[in-house]
Amino acid sequence: MTTIRDVAEYAQVSVATVSRVLNKKGYVQSATKEKVEKAINDLDYKPNDVARSLFKGKSKMIALLVPDITNPFFPELARAVEDLCNQNSYTFILCNTDNSYEKEATYLNSLQQKSIDGMIIVSDTISPDYIGKIKVPIVLLDRVFEKGDYSYVKVNNREGACNATNYLKEIGCKKIAHIAGPSSVLNAKDRMKGYIDAVAYESWFSNDLIITSDYDMKLQASTENIKALLQKHPDVDGIFAANDSIAIRTMKVAEEMKIKIPDDLSIIGFDGISLGEITSPSLTTMAQPIYEMGRKAASMIMDEINDPSLPKRMEKLEVNFMKRQSTRKKG
Repeated sequence: MTTIRDVAEYAQVSVATVSRVLNKKGYVQSATKEKVEKAINDLDYKPNDVARSLFKGKSKMIALLVPDITNPFFPELARAVEDLCNQNSYTFILCNTDNSYEKEATYLNSLQQKSIDGMIIVSDTISPDYIGKIKVPIVLLDRVFEKGDYSYVKVNNREGACNATNYLKEIGCKKIAHIAGPSSVLNAKDRMKGYIDAVAYESWFSNDLIITSDYDMKLQASTENIKALLQKHPDVDGIFAANDSIAIRTMKVAEEMKIKIPDDLSIIGFDGISLGEITSPSLTTMAQPIYEMGRKAASMIMDEINDPSLPKRMEKLEVNFMKRQSTRKKG
């Protein structure tokens, strides 16, 4: 492997001169600079990133921690962060935590040891107290804390959920259930509150029209709970699901129970993942601006890396209603 000393010897200059050319620090005569650059090209020299990070005090690395990479929402989010990192010459690191506090803590400790410049965190499990001990800039994405001074990017979950449920009422649904997300996740709580805002004063409303599910499409227990809800309330003709993965799982359960969508049951989700466009029927949803969220979070973390004194920013974006085939006006 070619070293910086090899380059210096080839160009007949000092190691310090090569270092100044590589890091663009200090004056180097143009003729000398050309000799060093030729040596670098001729020897195909690749600077050591760790050494350069120690010299500059920056690693040019940003990590994104997500709870479940198999949930289609997160790859779409990660792509946006990765794109902006690449455009700004940052190395992008994706960490899948599996909703495990232990795995999350291991990642956070390891990343700090590797001199990571900043982290974007989507977490159900980590505590504000733990994050407060991290010494690099942090931006929270999608799932934020009720307390704590952190920059974050999220959407208007409660308002969007209320609008989704009201839409089901507008198309003639007479009894609407809600399949909520995990009770430990703040955005799931906000979406449930939005549903309740829309139905709390309806004569048919009762708390047993709300069941809790995991956010992914695989959990068998959640599937059984959805089936039990539809069996207990066969007159339910509308469902607002806390995310698109739950909505798609609900569509599958309804199909197995010979319930026709949207003739017998209208279903609306929340997220706007690409998979919802190709389901049959395609999924009506309150779409988050997923790509914009990822880019905004990446931009915010880069700003804080470059200027740690910046005040914390709280970005709340709007969701967009996307009408597709899983809902239909009654009558």
